[in-house]
Amino acid sequence: MNTRIRCVALGLLAASALFTGIWAYAAPVNWYANFPGLGRSWLPQLGPYNEHLAKDTGAMFLAMAVLTIISLRHVRDVRLVRTTGAAWLVFSVPHLVFHTRHLDMYGKEDQVLNVVVLSVLVLLATLLLVPSRRRSAQGG
Repeated sequence: MNTRIRCVALGLLAASALFTGIWAYAAPVNWYANFPGLGRSWLPQLGPYNEHLAKDTGAMFLAMAVLTIISLRHVRDVRLVRTTGAAWLVFSVPHLVFHTRHLDMYGKEDQVLNVVVLSVLVLLATLLLVPSRRRSAQGG
């Protein structure tokens, strides 16, 4: 895996985690009512507001952001980058599965956006697990 691709994947994962984590922790009611933003709202359909759950979600995303930012700073540490990718997959795959099983509560556009956004997180995490390309002794 090319270092630039790892940096982009880590950067996007960190940005998404910071966006969600800060919002959910600092303003849980607003996050619950308005996530993902841009005039859309995906959480009220899933059940009543719960401050504890919202703040825990924010804290988890902030923890993922910290791990991801550390990996970005040490992007050549393959073990750390792969560990970060694995941690994101442990969260993102069940998250995607849950939402694909509950798409019926959304309109078509929000169904597509849910699947696309959550699938992108899985793809980005998977990219972090791809082995690095080694250059041959002849520089190839």
